[in-house]
Amino acid sequence: MMKKVLKYVFLVAVAAIVIGIFIYIFPLIKGMLTEEGRTAFKAQLDGLGTKKFYVLCALQLLQILLVIIPGEPLEIMAGMCYGSIGGTVFVLGTVFVSTTIIFLLVRKFGKSYVEHFFKKEKLEKIENSKFFNESKNIELVMTILFLIPGTPKDLLVYLGGLLPIKARRFILISTFARIPSVISSTMVGSNILKGNFIFSLLVYVVTFIIAAGIIFIVNKFDKSKITKEAIDAIK
Repeated sequence: MMKKVLKYVFLVAVAAIVIGIFIYIFPLIKGMLTEEGRTAFKAQLDGLGTKKFYVLCALQLLQILLVIIPGEPLEIMAGMCYGSIGGTVFVLGTVFVSTTIIFLLVRKFGKSYVEHFFKKEKLEKIENSKFFNESKNIELVMTILFLIPGTPKDLLVYLGGLLPIKARRFILISTFARIPSVISSTMVGSNILKGNFIFSLLVYVVTFIIAAGIIFIVNKFDKSKITKEAIDAIK
C-alpha cells in the first residue's frame, strides 16, 4: 500500500514540475508567431548556456523512464536548441542511455516492473499475440515498429526486456530505428525557430505519408501478419 502511495506522490510531483515548465515556456512559444518573439526566444535559449543541455537531458530521461511527458515536444525543443542534426544526435544519445537503463531494470525485475507503468490487460494482450510468442522475426518486427512514426515507442522500450532478444541488439534497434521520426521533429523545431511554419507543416505531412506507406507495405507483404498483429496489440 505504501509503495503505491509513494508512486502516486512521485508521479504527481513530476506532473506538477512538467506543468510548471509548460506554464513558464508557453508565453515564449506563443511569441514564436512573430519575428520579435522568435528572436527573444532564441536569446532566452542562448542565455541558458549549458543549463539547457542538462534540463533537456533530465526531461528526456524522465519522458522515457516515467512515460508521462510526451516525447515529440521535447524532440522539437531539441531541434530549437541544437538544430536538426545536433538535436537528433542529442535525442538519440539520451534515448540510448534511458533505453539501456529500462532494459536492464525490466530484465532484473520482470513483468511486475512493467506493470507499474502500463495496464495489466494491455500487457496480457501483447503477451498472447504472435508477436510476443514467435521469436523468429522479432528483431525485424521491432525495427519496423520503431521506424513507424506514431507507434508508442516508450511501451516498446519496456517490452524489450520481456522479449527473447539480446540486450545489445534491442538497444541499437530501439535507438537508431527512431531516426526518421526523431529527425522530422527536430527539423520542425529548427524551422519553427526560423519562422518556416509551412515547411514544418510539410515535414509532418511527409512523415504521415511515410508512416502510412510502411503500414501499407507491411499489410501487403507480411503473409504471417505478425507485424500487423504487433501494431494492433500495442495501440
